Amino acid sequence: KPPSYIFHKSVRGMLPHKFARGEEALGRLKVFEGIPYPYDHKKRMVVPEALKVLRLKSHRKYCTLGDVARLGGWTQKDVVEKVEARRIEKSEKFWQMKQKKVAARKQAAGSKEVAKFNEELAKFGF
Repeated sequence: KPPSYIFHKSVRGMLPHKFARGEEALGRLKVFEGIPYPYDHKKRMVVPEALKVLRLKSHRKYCTLGDVARLGGWTQKDVVEKVEARRIEKSEKFWQMKQKKVAARKQAAGSKEVAKFNEELAKFGF
């Protein structure tokens, strides 16, 4: 069974899914393998309270959901890793291009040629 299914079932067990409120809450839950298209372009953030190094003591044993799923018969881990590696590579290219654009914009803002246009725009309130 895929890790997303295992997670969905575990959350379902925590919700009162037989009642309207729980059914609506479960309907709003979205689980995926990896990061799909619309969400890979969103800015991600780190929640410090959830970091493994802060939450787990060094002597505690742990396992990931992917490992549990693999032991349960899930065989698609290599496919998901390949797609994730491609996504990370694409994301890195996007980040490099964004940094180039930011540097070019900063350089252009300090240019004397652009200063003339900025003065003209300032007269009109821009």
